[in-house]
Amino acid sequence: MLRLALKMLFGDRAKYAMLVCGLSFCALLMSQQTSVFCGLLLWTTATVRNIRVPIWVADSKVEQANEVVPLREIEVQRVRSVPGVEWAVPLFWTILQARLPDGTFQGVQLTGLDGATLVGRPSKMKEGRIEDLRLPNAVIVDQVAIAKFAKRGIRLKVGAVFEINDKEARVVGICETERSFLGQPYVFTTYSRALEYAPPQRKLLSFVLVQPKTGVPVGDLLRRISALGGVRAFTSDQFAWDTLIWYFRNTGIPISFGTVVILGMVVGIAIAGQTFYLFVHENMRFLAALKAMGAGLGVLTRMVFLQAFTVGFIGYGLGVGLAALFGNIVLRKGEPPFYMPWQILAFTGAVIVLICLFSALVGLLKVARTEAAMVFK
Repeated sequence: MLRLALKMLFGDRAKYAMLVCGLSFCALLMSQQTSVFCGLLLWTTATVRNIRVPIWVADSKVEQANEVVPLREIEVQRVRSVPGVEWAVPLFWTILQARLPDGTFQGVQLTGLDGATLVGRPSKMKEGRIEDLRLPNAVIVDQVAIAKFAKRGIRLKVGAVFEINDKEARVVGICETERSFLGQPYVFTTYSRALEYAPPQRKLLSFVLVQPKTGVPVGDLLRRISALGGVRAFTSDQFAWDTLIWYFRNTGIPISFGTVVILGMVVGIAIAGQTFYLFVHENMRFLAALKAMGAGLGVLTRMVFLQAFTVGFIGYGLGVGLAALFGNIVLRKGEPPFYMPWQILAFTGAVIVLICLFSALVGLLKVARTEAAMVFK
């Protein structure tokens, strides 16, 4: 009987194609949009993932990583005095305008690292050496800067020169970083030189980066640092999660992408439910004949469910496969953002299962009401 159910399904090619296409579109829309949404949120934590330190110390009012409330320079010494701190170094981070050789401007995320230790350095250098940051007017740019400068006809390479706040910046290296939600390239230099590039103001320290001593509970150290007053300590993971939650609550990104995902579910339910109902209706005479030959409702139920989940499995595979292909293409280009964890595949699969259940139940209602005698009419 199950074999007969598949023959009935594949025999009606028009309905079969409509079912598969509808479910494929639903799976593609949901998995692709949720992957772009996750990738976009992942971009918001780029600074935390690029710097890679155990503990961040910021102003007590800071809620997420892309928000900077300047601190006093003395906060570095105060944090160093806390029991359990192995070392603490300053970090400068802000967005400034870089003046290109042709006179145009480009926003950059200027990151000033501690000159003695270079803590927070880029993890992957493509050209040059990180130690060359200690040279006069030296900066290291990322791959985003190379691409953005290239769009303006400027080939940025080691030895190239541009200006930040009317001061020379000489490229001594090229690194690879995680792309930022703000869309601006990262420019790394030493902390003292970053202060020279930045406009003068009373407070310039952005964050304090901390390494706990071996064996010191991180939770206890966070409480000790926060107890200093005026500052708040985060672990790297906590800072990243707080940033994700802040963007989730305070921007329209979840609503925009959520609306598209819901529309995909509605479209999938509408197309699959209606098409499967028509498929069952057109094959009702065959199902009635099976009833007349003694097939019970249980057998017919298994047949209908097999047909529904067969097209669901095929549609799911095609949909997520196309979404993965899309992601592979855009990841090579670097944008739009795309991140597809296994949870997205599980979520999409669960929705497809629900759509198949709904479609099968719609068809079963028709089957249950069918009388075997109709085959003789």
